[in-house]
Amino acid sequence: MNTLQQFIVGRAALVAISLALAVGADSAPLTHGLDLAGIDHAVQPGENFFAYANGTWLKNTEIPADRSNYGVGAVLVEVTNKRTVALIQEADAHGAAKSPEARQIGDYYAAFMDEAAIETQGLRPLEPALARISAIADRKALAQVLGASLRTDVDVLNFTNFYTDHIFGLWVAQDLNDPGRYAAFLLQGGLGLPDRDYYLDSSARMAAIRDKYQAHIALVLKLAHIADADAKAARIFDLEHRIAAAHWPRVDSEDVIKGNNYWKRRDFKTRAPGLDWQAYFKAAQLDGRPDFTVWQASAVTGISALVASEPLATWKDYLTFHAIEHAANFLPKAFVEEYFAFHGKVLAGTPALRERWKRAVDSTSEALGEAVGKLYVQRYFSPAEKARVEAMVKNLVVAFGERIDKLDWMAAQTKTRAKEKLATLKVGVGYPDKWRDYSGLKITRGDALGNIERAEQFEYQRNLAKLGAPIDRSEWVMTPQTVNAVNLPVMNALNFPAAILQPPDLDPQRPVVMDYGAAGALIGHEISHSFDDEGALFDASGRLNNWWTKEDLAHFRASSARLVEQYNAYRPFPDLAVNGKLTLSENIADVAGLAVSYDAYRLSLHGKSAPAAQGFTPEQQFFLSFAQSWRQKIREPALRQRIVTDSHAPAEYRAATVRNLDAWYSAFDVKPGQGLYLAPQDRVQVW
Repeated sequence: MNTLQQFIVGRAALVAISLALAVGADSAPLTHGLDLAGIDHAVQPGENFFAYANGTWLKNTEIPADRSNYGVGAVLVEVTNKRTVALIQEADAHGAAKSPEARQIGDYYAAFMDEAAIETQGLRPLEPALARISAIADRKALAQVLGASLRTDVDVLNFTNFYTDHIFGLWVAQDLNDPGRYAAFLLQGGLGLPDRDYYLDSSARMAAIRDKYQAHIALVLKLAHIADADAKAARIFDLEHRIAAAHWPRVDSEDVIKGNNYWKRRDFKTRAPGLDWQAYFKAAQLDGRPDFTVWQASAVTGISALVASEPLATWKDYLTFHAIEHAANFLPKAFVEEYFAFHGKVLAGTPALRERWKRAVDSTSEALGEAVGKLYVQRYFSPAEKARVEAMVKNLVVAFGERIDKLDWMAAQTKTRAKEKLATLKVGVGYPDKWRDYSGLKITRGDALGNIERAEQFEYQRNLAKLGAPIDRSEWVMTPQTVNAVNLPVMNALNFPAAILQPPDLDPQRPVVMDYGAAGALIGHEISHSFDDEGALFDASGRLNNWWTKEDLAHFRASSARLVEQYNAYRPFPDLAVNGKLTLSENIADVAGLAVSYDAYRLSLHGKSAPAAQGFTPEQQFFLSFAQSWRQKIREPALRQRIVTDSHAPAEYRAATVRNLDAWYSAFDVKPGQGLYLAPQDRVQVW
């Protein structure tokens, strides 16, 4: 994850999973162990470890037409989706007899799948929203509509920009200065393209995308039979371009110190003039809130000024387009296909639209995530597996503590504070301690768009209700059926969903060293996020508080700077390099996570030696499992978008993390002069 979410919501690992899988209704791995057939022995491990571990697989694998990227992690997502859809269909068939939640799940899925009803209804379900926009007669009414649209329906993996009609986004989480209370965080929003760079970058490639986006806006308006579509599209795009110019760049949004701006509600009128904030906050049900944390302060000021300076008619056109765009997947087929033609084909390079049932599973999980998750863990996550993961987590926490003790550059007082933070770490395995209650959410069979609108409003109200309530450290931000994991630095908590904790990531039928190379590195990655360049700024209570000595912090930042330089040197394309600063937090977590997992594996042996397997030593098994866990092919447009917008480095370079560990060099006899070789003094060891 990136920006504010890295500190408040969390950092996702964006994990891939090692080994090949068969894709069936309840698939099992084809093999239990390393994928020997996927290794390319023509490549020297020291030249390109990712290509060595995965090269033959890369040569022989095609990305499915409905995906922008593909890897064994994507296959596991498919397996999980097939399991989930069977559970949803079972809930649909027997929901009334099983439970009210099962009825909700079945009705939501059925409404999304009922294409005939959606075609018949046309734009009628959207007419109330469009009528509210059409009725805007002055700037106060504009502020009221903008405020009423404020939501917390964020993409859990991309928190910099809200991609709909929300010019601002809201997140409710622990206050950075007072972690005993919840704060309301206000963020920049309002763009239809993935990032400000898509509007401001002068390259021919980005210019072509901008032209296609403006054409897409016009096509959407024409599908809705809106007059003068081309001229309106030009004005809408121009407004978004102005919004983008006000936005903070990604790297600035990553800076927790820059983002932690405390504003009283009365300050908005003078600090961000233009928007009628009284009307806005009242419509957003925030008029009783005395203060906010404004993350990208100058962006809020700039966007607010645009509310006053840009023509009212343009704002109404902008809101009309984004209302349709936001609802596209719940509208007739023509809108779905046009949305995909731009967002799927142009932005990600994906040739074919995903099957509707897959999109229905995603949408059902978005609206009723923990209700679906409850069904998933009952069927697919046993107490024995939960206990096995918890034992691995315990080993990793112990190993991390030992690494802290052994740091020769860190002062005793800094070590003490670091150990205090490690001791308060709350690790959630599989599923949350308590499940969310969806009884207040109305789901109606035959009302696909209404269902998602009510689900978004339900989630918004759930977050508003946290303001003034006690902090709940047990809250999860991922569902159990999510193939991922996350660190919540302010909460000092980790979530490891059930769907990531299954073969082949964790497989009792293979040597345990392979589990440490894949799942262990993931767990270590998430633990390390509490101590990366930004997570390290928070103390054991979650307070933004520098607990480092001046000398220790300088050493830590010097090591981080070396890692920035290391990743800046990776260049997937002649015209585009990895941004070492943008990806720094994730790169620190990769290096530290892999190192601590290796230590934890050694601890798990209790002084005993481990056997060779599949022709490889235990150490080789560990590093190969790690490299195969990042196996992925990705289309060029999607990779370019990821490099610009994502705080995670591309998979190939995450696998190259091994070059910073001494044990990798001896395991594969890596020599000076080889492509990945780093002299001992150049290997970055942050923790």
